[in-house]
Amino acid sequence: MLMEVRRGLLGLHKALIIAEQLTYERINGRVGSTGQLLQLVLNDPWFTWLHPLSQLVIRADELLDEGEELTTVEVEHFLADVRALIRPSEEGDGFERSYYEALQREPDVIFAHVEVKKLVTKAAA
Repeated sequence: MLMEVRRGLLGLHKALIIAEQLTYERINGRVGSTGQLLQLVLNDPWFTWLHPLSQLVIRADELLDEGEELTTVEVEHFLADVRALIRPSEEGDGFERSYYEALQREPDVIFAHVEVKKLVTKAAA
């Protein structure tokens, strides 16, 4: 089940990167290559707000790579962190505010958000 949640997070991450790329390009001009986009995502302040989601995907990878059976507590903590992160807020700041704004302007982000929420609910059941 954790693998499915991870896939959902990756889909959300990709949708958010694409949404941010489109907005970035409207203001700063075209991003020339995938490599340039990767450098922007890693280093440009425009994309910094996405880093908590990137870290969550990395944490899922680490949990899955440990090769040991995950405890219920580990999975519950991870799912709680996912739920806490994907809470958009119009009044918030940082990730929650930027996430809210991305949800307002990009349908693919909404679809990916709904999918992650569904997967997290299913995993917690």
